[in-house]
Amino acid sequence: MASSDSKESAANNPGLHTTPDEATKGYFFQQTMFRIKDPKVSLDFYSRVLGMSLLKRIDVPEMKFSIYFLGYEDVASAPSDPIDRTVWTFSKPATVELTHNWGTESDPEFKGYHNGNSEPRGFGHIGITVDDTVMACERFERLGVEFVKKPDDGKMKGIAFIKDPDGYWIEIFDLKTIGEVIRAVI
Repeated sequence: MASSDSKESAANNPGLHTTPDEATKGYFFQQTMFRIKDPKVSLDFYSRVLGMSLLKRIDVPEMKFSIYFLGYEDVASAPSDPIDRTVWTFSKPATVELTHNWGTESDPEFKGYHNGNSEPRGFGHIGITVDDTVMACERFERLGVEFVKKPDDGKMKGIAFIKDPDGYWIEIFDLKTIGEVIRAVI
């Protein structure tokens, strides 16, 4: 298949601009935000289960919420000055921002947030690359993580979906098998 006929070519993707506007030079994807019920539970999951580090916490007392930025960065290199650390955090690609509206963790009437995977569907999931999907999932199972799909389930063998404490889906895959997973379904 010639490169102009590839599935990624503009000819096969109406609306796609293949030459980014010069004004967007330097843009990068920085964060996905999830609203969470209980920071203690969510921080445990993202740090202990997924191995992320807390890059920055920002409390906003006037609006009664806190935001926690997590990612796969070496926090030893983070600046100690709070403003410099904020800038450092926002310079890191692909972070997760957990937003906690104060009081939801102890409100018996709070029903949780929509995860995007029930009707009406919208947001789907984030993805985490691991060294070995099967081994990672065995560990998740030992840790009591809830699965949406295990690696041997369904038509897409080799990938998994787990849920975080608020029900958001996380796709789990490794670079050794993701090519074969996709080859099997296309």
